Amino acid sequence: PHPPFVVPEPYCSMYDPASGPAFARAAHFEVEAQQHPYLRYVQEALRKHERIYGPPGPTTDGSEADARQVRATYWGMVSEVDAQIGRIRSILEKAGQWDDTLFIVTSDHAEQLGDHHLWGKLGFYDQSYAVPLIIRDPGRRASAGRVVEDFTEAVDLMPTIVDLLGGAVPNHLDGRPLTAYLDGGAPAQPRPEVHWEFDFRDGADQRPAKHLGIGFDDCALAVIRDERFKYVHFAGLPPLLFDIANDPAELVNLAEDPAYQSVRVACAERMLAWRARHLDRRLSGIELTEAGPVDGRAG
Repeated sequence: PHPPFVVPEPYCSMYDPASGPAFARAAHFEVEAQQHPYLRYVQEALRKHERIYGPPGPTTDGSEADARQVRATYWGMVSEVDAQIGRIRSILEKAGQWDDTLFIVTSDHAEQLGDHHLWGKLGFYDQSYAVPLIIRDPGRRASAGRVVEDFTEAVDLMPTIVDLLGGAVPNHLDGRPLTAYLDGGAPAQPRPEVHWEFDFRDGADQRPAKHLGIGFDDCALAVIRDERFKYVHFAGLPPLLFDIANDPAELVNLAEDPAYQSVRVACAERMLAWRARHLDRRLSGIELTEAGPVDGRAG
């Protein structure tokens, strides 16, 4: 699903806007904006015409009924995608290739969909980053239907595919194969946390930098999230810290709370260690000589 949010029948009216859970957000968008300057910026920057046809103005200028209608339309778009995936499966089955095909369903991002008074893919909230991952390997049917609750990252997909196809996983990759889950077990060291980064620079007019009063390359953030805490580090703005276990909606920023300073420091140190471990290593260990580049890993 992708803006503009419009979908044909039967999907357009498949979901009742009045149904579904309450939005995960503060009572008013101004309360949410007070939490961090970045949130105020994106609230002002997001425009309704970027999501739906016609109306001008910011996305915060609308009622809950409007938001529920947009959300219901988006759910219809998801169902249309599901139907198209079904068509692909049907074609593979008719061609006799379904049981010879590694089938993976995932997404590059998720959608705020009104939570935190925001729309689109942005920032640090789980709503933008928790994406589906369904893997069907016809050669591993014993674990079919298994649901895994462990953390995984998008970088795990490539090494998983390489491993399932019998290839050697390149040593410069940041991800790790998920094959053990498909075999009914788990990796020797499951991920204790997940990480992601978001670059919100605008090269054309530099709106974020000008609005926030920071440098162009300061418009970036990185996140580390485990079962208990989420820490958000901004290059040019104050950090955020959420106690996910006790505040799953991420409404209370604890970064300046003295009682959580040790947690904040520990999260920042873990993030720094993660960044150091995952520097781009594709060209490391290579020396340029008169005979050409020499890769030390090659022996």
